[in-house]
Amino acid sequence: MAKTKTSYDVIYQVVRLIPKGRVATYGQIADLADLPGQARLVGYALYRVDMQLSDVPWHRVINAKGEVSESPLRYGTDYLQRSLLEQEGILFSSEGKVNLNEYRWRPKLPIWETRNEG
Repeated sequence: MAKTKTSYDVIYQVVRLIPKGRVATYGQIADLADLPGQARLVGYALYRVDMQLSDVPWHRVINAKGEVSESPLRYGTDYLQRSLLEQEGILFSSEGKVNLNEYRWRPKLPIWETRNEG
């Protein structure tokens, strides 16, 4: 019996497609996961990723302003996120922003044939 995919599963599936050296926004991932208007859900899903064990490149998702979202609840992972992006060659402005015109991931649509593949 096939496992039914949760919203988090689909979000993780989309985020895994972001190539090294590219970023996507929370809203962009929500749209690609067929969850329009659910950018916050994407944030919640990525917050739950085990950064040490997961194959989900959570650090490649930033906010619509081109910034790493900062919060004391992230316990320093906002700094880790920026460092990981810089290691992939992504440059930040002096204001701490990524040029989305240059670094935004622009996948060919549809990104997969069937969303409910097992």
